[in-house]
Amino acid sequence: MALSVCLIVKNEEEVIARCLNCVKKFADEIVAVDTGSTDKTVEIIKTFTDKVYHFKWCNDFSAARNFAFGKAHGDYLMWLDADDVISDENCGKIKSLLSGADFDMAFLPYATAFDGDSPTFVYYRERIIKNGRGYSFAGAVHEAIAPCGKIVYGDARIDHKKVKVGVPFRNLNIYQNQIARGISLDERSKFYYGRELFYNKMYLESIAVLEEFLRGNGWVENKIEACLNLYYAYTAVNRAEKAYASLLKAFLYAPPRSEACCIIGEKFMSENDFNSAIYWYQSALNAENGEASGAFVNRDFCGFIPCMQLCVLYDKLGDYKRAYAYNMSAGKFKPQNLNYLNNKKYFEEIRGVLPNEQ
Repeated sequence: MALSVCLIVKNEEEVIARCLNCVKKFADEIVAVDTGSTDKTVEIIKTFTDKVYHFKWCNDFSAARNFAFGKAHGDYLMWLDADDVISDENCGKIKSLLSGADFDMAFLPYATAFDGDSPTFVYYRERIIKNGRGYSFAGAVHEAIAPCGKIVYGDARIDHKKVKVGVPFRNLNIYQNQIARGISLDERSKFYYGRELFYNKMYLESIAVLEEFLRGNGWVENKIEACLNLYYAYTAVNRAEKAYASLLKAFLYAPPRSEACCIIGEKFMSENDFNSAIYWYQSALNAENGEASGAFVNRDFCGFIPCMQLCVLYDKLGDYKRAYAYNMSAGKFKPQNLNYLNNKKYFEEIRGVLPNEQ
């Protein structure tokens, strides 16, 4: 099955070759749509493909993405950002996925934050679609294609590795311009608008939008994330009671997720209620976080953070062997972490807590 990889770009001379050197390993066609570059982006792209098109920017990412898809001819279409990177192993996985493909839409993991080379923030995105099925992006910002048809989940991870700071207020301004023109935000856009307000430290405005979103009929994963965002927003304006109430509201939509469990564990830990804190950090390790369903997942809260905190808690309780064991578990997630290494040295100096006794 032929695969067309489609990108929209603007002033990406620092990263576009890095991306396309990955893409050329599995793509049958590369389509690039430039929205107004003033650097060498287009010149670089033309060393990889002659299918470079220009699109007048209209503050609508979906419009640009759909324009790019309209220029592609493959059996399947794949979207990427210019600062995405794909390892050789994952390039091979994409080729395997397309070999004899029989699906309408493939979701792949998207890693957007890292500790060294290890991804810490991962979620699934619709990444490859079958051409001619009428799929299109929607949403001026945080554009997405509504899931439908025969869907498969692959394990070929795309790494989003920025090298420059994004344009300040760009997304926020797009939303606010839409509102000023009388355009009503749908539930998904309302959620992302609330997040943009939060990211720009407009906490009270963010709270108002996200609370309104929770009263609507939005996607459950977005509602869970909105509850977490509200926790942090209320905390930022010193409203602790509302913050924890928002956090607990997430439990109405799904079993507790790891991040929420860690936040509650930290609360009990600060109150010296170590046994309650242990309960919540262990719950964080056992939580089902909905990564495959598209939930935003900070993997540090799923493994490293609860293990490190359990190490500290059991040390405070004098259970040094169990503390040591949790520290060693933390080291499996981040073997070069200085806190883990210092803890390991500390425990090995305590009589009766040596590695060969575990």
